[in-house]
Amino acid sequence: MTDFDDLIGDLKQKRDELRLKIHLASKEAQDEWEELETKMKDFSRRAELEQTGDGLGDALGKLGQEIKLGYQRVRRAVKD
Repeated sequence: MTDFDDLIGDLKQKRDELRLKIHLASKEAQDEWEELETKMKDFSRRAELEQTGDGLGDALGKLGQEIKLGYQRVRRAVKD
């Protein structure tokens, strides 16, 4: 399993946990969720292509970290 596979698995788990709570969240959290969903779909699509291009790995790593931080913000908003 590659680092990207691990990252994708971790992000999908966090996404699934938050999806269950998001319907009760504030409008701001819901808006951020929608933005993160778009980024996650793009990230997953690019990760599948990661093996074909040099330098793409760094960009995907940054995008993955951005999504991860976004999920953390949504989680905090849902808990408040």
